[in-house]
Amino acid sequence: MTKTLHHRACHLCEAICGLSIETTEVERGNVQITSIKGDPQDTFSRGHICPKAVALQDIQNDPDRLHQPMQRVGNEWQPIEWDAAFNLVAERLAAIQAHHGQNAVAVYQGNPSVHNYGLMTHSNYFLGLLKTRNRFSATSVDQLPHHLTSHLMYGHGLLLPIPDIDHTDFMLILGGNPLASNGSIMTVPDVEKRLKAIQARGGKVVVVDPRRSETAAIADQHLFVRPGGDAALLFGLLNTLFAEGLTRGSHLPVDGLEAVRAAVAPFTAEAMSPLCAVPAEQIRQLARDFAAAPSAVCYGRMGVSTQAFGTLCHWAVQLINLVTGNLDRVGGALCTEPAVDLVATTSGGHFNLWQSRVSGRPEYAGELPVSALAEEMLTEGEGQVRALITVAGNPVLSTPNGRKLEQALDGLEFMVSIDLYINETTRYADLILPSTSALENDHYDTTFNLFAVRNVSRFNRAILAKPEGALHDWEIFVGLAKAFAVRTGKELKPTIAPAQMIDRGLRMGLYGDTSEHKLSLATLFDHPHGVDLGALKPNLAPRLKTANQRIQAAPAVILADLARFAALQAPAADELLMIGRRHVRSNNSWMHNYHRLVKGKPRHQLLMHPDDLASRGLSDGQRVRVSSRVGVIEVEVLGSLDMMKGVVSLPHGWGHARPGVQMSIASSQPGSSANDLTDECQIDELSGNAALNGVPVTVAAA
Repeated sequence: MTKTLHHRACHLCEAICGLSIETTEVERGNVQITSIKGDPQDTFSRGHICPKAVALQDIQNDPDRLHQPMQRVGNEWQPIEWDAAFNLVAERLAAIQAHHGQNAVAVYQGNPSVHNYGLMTHSNYFLGLLKTRNRFSATSVDQLPHHLTSHLMYGHGLLLPIPDIDHTDFMLILGGNPLASNGSIMTVPDVEKRLKAIQARGGKVVVVDPRRSETAAIADQHLFVRPGGDAALLFGLLNTLFAEGLTRGSHLPVDGLEAVRAAVAPFTAEAMSPLCAVPAEQIRQLARDFAAAPSAVCYGRMGVSTQAFGTLCHWAVQLINLVTGNLDRVGGALCTEPAVDLVATTSGGHFNLWQSRVSGRPEYAGELPVSALAEEMLTEGEGQVRALITVAGNPVLSTPNGRKLEQALDGLEFMVSIDLYINETTRYADLILPSTSALENDHYDTTFNLFAVRNVSRFNRAILAKPEGALHDWEIFVGLAKAFAVRTGKELKPTIAPAQMIDRGLRMGLYGDTSEHKLSLATLFDHPHGVDLGALKPNLAPRLKTANQRIQAAPAVILADLARFAALQAPAADELLMIGRRHVRSNNSWMHNYHRLVKGKPRHQLLMHPDDLASRGLSDGQRVRVSSRVGVIEVEVLGSLDMMKGVVSLPHGWGHARPGVQMSIASSQPGSSANDLTDECQIDELSGNAALNGVPVTVAAA
């Protein structure tokens, strides 16, 4: 037996932790994974590892994973050759577009798309040929307000200031639980040690969340906040900073600060307190503590993105950092300078150039909000969506009102999915095209290096050989593009492999041939533990992509949305609001079929404060019926003092018991889907992002 030690990063979440993976060739051509450990020599993650990385071998060996294209014939799945599959897709999509128009074909791209660079580099090689305006992705499920805010303020949706966690003295976290998520739009391996290091150097960590999360449990201070009330808290903080003279000058070029001051003048701590359920004096003291710290950073994530005022929340987060002098400052919020810089090489994007056909929801960067996807399929008339392409996504479980989406999928004329599984969404497809697995792929993190808390770079080489007859995801898109181009007579430009694209990007980038680092693919091959390119540093001013190269502190569309916020009312005393929650052993809807991740105590229960249980005559461990405007589920309830009164929590991504799903472990531990309760009509009106938190529900005995 031949043993080989490999080094690469885990691709399963944003932390991109370095791994040492041992493989053994037990017989000629039969290579098995025998060990997965954290890489202590990794320049970024320093040996840290979480359960997801260990489960990589479960993904590789999963008997439910598809290894060849499958065609649905009636209720049966049958194998089909690659070329026949490509030609069938081209034939059906071309016919539908010829008869119903380009927009009759829609696209949904899931979260794993950014975890595999072949999807990033080559998906548009095919999808771009369709020229459809009905493009959707997971971006509008959980993070669109981040990008829209940066687009409006800084001129580019990927110019996102990241907490300088390794140097800050005060970290304020709203709606984020990095101990469970391993960081989110903040690439930060080993985050627990980094947070504790803030405290060890005399700093402070404050967490604002309707649940005492894993991160809140180690914080210096935790504040409960009413779901959907974060904007009120943030405006109360911002108002206090202005009113008490706690602002600090900035070296950055800024327009509109006086307009901001005037706009938030009515939003005093006293006025905001009933809306966020945080006492006014606590709001004021938090503002004072933040302003007094030698350095501080405000960080808002999933919980403040997925609510009715998500864009206003992220605008306020940026302003709090800006007016206290902590934007573009060491220890504050800084922009990463990655080796392959998508900010430097792409345009700033666009917003609201067109709207969805039925509800008029705005596009951002060429995509419409996914909350509009089902209605675009179900509503008859010119422009109705009649065919769908899903890429590495499971929107039935991950987008609002999954039951309505199921109804829409069932009525399509044609559907094709690029996916590894027959899951809750792909079971409606006519074709499923599976790619190679992650360990059979090479990979470069173009996205997460852009959000990293240090400037780092590494290339991940494939560990296992590509099986005979299999295709990488980028090769699938090339095959589809060629077939579609032949069918429609479209011109198709030549392309190159993703690795060659990355090599060009490295050589042209900040650390390329003209710098002391001289980064190239060959350089990264010589550094299997990654390359550290240094701490974050101020760089925002020269990178601004606004028309006048100045920060726009008061975008007109954001100021206009304040009128909607001003009409916000506190909820009724007996109202229950539902929020989601994360767990380190899962990642959205796509990691429930791996034994190492689902073993142990069940964690799909509804959490509820004991007083809320008692007032409804319910008991701990009872099966309950949870209802919202759009649906009903049954689930076990657990009493928890970690919950704010009036709030219940159901984790995202469960609900795998649909008929026809061929995922054995997931189907045997199905849980209930939170998105059978979330409401596609409950959105952030400005961006169109789904409001998955703060959903009104009732809970009663099943």
